[in-house]
Amino acid sequence: MFDVQVGRRIRELREIENYTREAFSEKVEISAKFLYEIETGKKGFSAETLCRIAKALSVSCDYIMFGEKAENCGSEKIIGTLESMRPAQRCQMQHMLKVLYDICDCV
Repeated sequence: MFDVQVGRRIRELREIENYTREAFSEKVEISAKFLYEIETGKKGFSAETLCRIAKALSVSCDYIMFGEKAENCGSEKIIGTLESMRPAQRCQMQHMLKVLYDICDCV
């Protein structure tokens, strides 16, 4: 039953992010068949695969495994977005965040 719940969470998150099974399996470097088996609870997976799935879905490993949101879930999404940017974009984003921080600090 545990594997079925974990698989259901992965499938629901994948669908929320509008990934097809094929596109998502490619992103996390597993076969579409293996992803199907994970999502239906027929197969377990390694910690390494769990980490790739969690990162691709911008959630914590705890959420995938236990359905519990981590305190820093929002920051994980931000970090995931920043990691997907080119270095120049990341630098610009850091500057923009600093400006926003300074503005909020003044208010």
